[in-house]
Parts: sequence; C-alpha cells; structure tokens
Amino acid sequence: MSEIPFTPITRRGPSFARRRSPWSRRAVRVLAIVLILAGAVALVDAGITLVWQEPFSALYAKLRQDHLSGALAKVERAAPTAVEEQALANLADVRRRVAFLAGGLEGRAKDGSPVGRIRIPQIGASFVVVKGTSSSDLESGPGIYGETVFPGMAGTTAIAGHRTTYLAPLRHVDQLRAGSRIMLNMPYAHFIYTVIGKQVVAPTDVRAAVGNVGYSRLVLSACTPLFSASKRLLVYARLTRTVPVGAGRAPAAQRPPGAQEALVGDQLEQPAAAKKLARPALPAVLESTKLHLIPPLAE
Repeated sequence: MSEIPFTPITRRGPSFARRRSPWSRRAVRVLAIVLILAGAVALVDAGITLVWQEPFSALYAKLRQDHLSGALAKVERAAPTAVEEQALANLADVRRRVAFLAGGLEGRAKDGSPVGRIRIPQIGASFVVVKGTSSSDLESGPGIYGETVFPGMAGTTAIAGHRTTYLAPLRHVDQLRAGSRIMLNMPYAHFIYTVIGKQVVAPTDVRAAVGNVGYSRLVLSACTPLFSASKRLLVYARLTRTVPVGAGRAPAAQRPPGAQEALVGDQLEQPAAAKKLARPALPAVLESTKLHLIPPLAE
C-alpha cells in the first residue's frame, strides 16, 4: 500500500487568517459605504441643479451677496467728494448730473465691487450687481461689462450672469417678454427698462450685446440652452424712466423753473465728463474663456 503524503496543518495558519479577515471585510464595507454615499451626494447635487441650481456654489454666492449688500449700502450713503460737489453745483440739469455721477462711480469702482442692484419682478430676481464679468466677479453676482457704460450714461449697459451656478441670477431670463420691466437701482438714480426683444447669437458675436444702437438700453446676456455654452441669449430692454436719487437730485433752489426731476423715456445725453471714459472700438475676435456668459473681449 503506497503512502499518501500528509502535510499537517499548523495552528498558526488558520488563526492568522481568522485574525485578518474581519478587518479586511470591515475595510471593504467602509469603502463601499463611502462610495455609495459619494454617489448619492453626486446624484442629489445633479438633481437639485437640474430643477433649481447648483447648491454648493449657491451657498457661496449667497454669502457673497449678503456681504455685498452691506458694502453697497455704504456706497449709497457716501457723500460726493469735494471735487464732485463743486462740479455738481454747476449741473442743474438732471441728465448731466446723473451722467456725471455715473461716470464717477464707473471710474473709481474696482472690479468685483458692488455698484447697484437689479430687480426683475417677472422672474423674481433681485441681486446686487458688481463691476466686471471675470469668473471671480460673476461668482458674487451679475456683472456689468467693462466694454459698456454704467446706467445714466448714454449708450448700452450690458450685464452678464450665470443660469445654473452661483445663485443662477439669470436662470429664468428666457421667460421675459416684450413689455417686461427691469429695474436697475444705482446710488445716483433708479432706472426702469422695458424689454423690447430677444436674440440668440453665437458666443463670438459680442457686438450684439455691447454695441451702441443710438439710444440707451440694457442688455442681459446668459448661456442658452441650460447646461450648455453653445449659444448666448440676449434680452434687449430700452430705458423708459430715470428717477434721480441722492446726489443725482438737484436741490430745489438749483433747479430751473419747470425742470423735471424724473425723466420719462430715453432722455440721456453724453456730456464731456462721460466722454472722457469712452473706450476704443471693440475688436471682432473674442477669446472663449467662460461657460455661462459671453466671453470677454480679447486683450
């Protein structure tokens, strides 16, 4: 009878395996739970973004908007400088006062700083507006293009904003129709614009957004369709009323007899103080660098 080789099983082998296997199984379970939770968070984030907006960037932008609201209140309460006071003393005409103050704020405001507030009742929008349209500027709120003028100066004021991130201030801008009202409250005057039309353009067609057309207007720009940067939706609105506030109001003793305090329609003109801030013609070639707005002009 042939012998069958027999290898004895030592106590160390199985005991060692038994000591390691519970830890291995626990590590696998923990890793699986972490991956499931991460996937669930990603799905929830995607779902909220789809029906509302991206929540994490919205929280950041909400904190920024709260901070900017306080900073804007200080700008609104600030008295004119001595130089401005002297110039305003010679400007009894509302149009010239408003244009002068608009040019002054545009000249001294820094990129990303609060300069006014936009209100669009039809879509429930109310946001502090900043100067500039860089990526960091628009993380705080809608921004005024540096290639356009501040409200109160004759020409085009263009404002860009996100539709799915950073509070998505222009998410429902596509719902605006002819006759819709847009309010821009600046420290020196409140402006009411009436929507007159919309247009979808290529991302490179920046002139459609910032070009001058012979009257004072507001242009809102945002990507379309949602979650895509393939096209730009432009909403055009014409200035229909200007109500000066703060230093924009001429003292009663300084106002000529019969002078209007509020301006109805487009009655703005570009005085010498504003012309000094005029910029050169826009180049036709653009640099595509942003997802949710018309890209800035190539430097």
